[in-house]
Amino acid sequence: MLIGLTGQIGSGKTTAATIFKKLGAFVIDADLIGREVVEKTYPLLRSLVRTFGPEILDKNGRLKRKKLASIAFATKENRDKLNSLVHPYLLSTLRLRMRRALREKELVVVDAALLLDWGLDKEMDRVLVIHTSLEKRLARLAARGITRRDALARQKAQFPFSEFRRRADRVILNNGSKTDLEKKIRKFLSRNLTQTN
Repeated sequence: MLIGLTGQIGSGKTTAATIFKKLGAFVIDADLIGREVVEKTYPLLRSLVRTFGPEILDKNGRLKRKKLASIAFATKENRDKLNSLVHPYLLSTLRLRMRRALREKELVVVDAALLLDWGLDKEMDRVLVIHTSLEKRLARLAARGITRRDALARQKAQFPFSEFRRRADRVILNNGSKTDLEKKIRKFLSRNLTQTN
């Protein structure tokens, strides 16, 4: 079974992915693939520097991810430029990993904030959306060193929650503890895995 795990920034997707791993799922992290692709694909890195300027690199020539994000999420035009450069590389790697994982694993979870943007929800057996109140999301992002302004810019760049809800098979509200979230994920899995067996 292939589960697409998504939600707005700061909703607790990463925590949910960790719980899925603990429960035996093979988790594919789209953010991690994005990082790998940018750091290991030199033509892409060169294109990013040409587009966003040399200030996105540190003195050793490595990408400063926060700097790139603050520039890229500042305007829709910049965000679209970033996506048009990175996404083709990212998606081809992601689909390759999905195919490989499904050959070997019974339960594969694709953790991707942009699952809906990419239309990957159509390729999943189930789409699970993690949702949290805006203030909780902003607090979590602040704890990760993301300013309120940057967090709101990133939030604005995503689909509204109504779109996540419309395209989800299930929405899990994550306003409680990690234990609460785990209970909800266990319940989701027990319902869905029994339906497919």
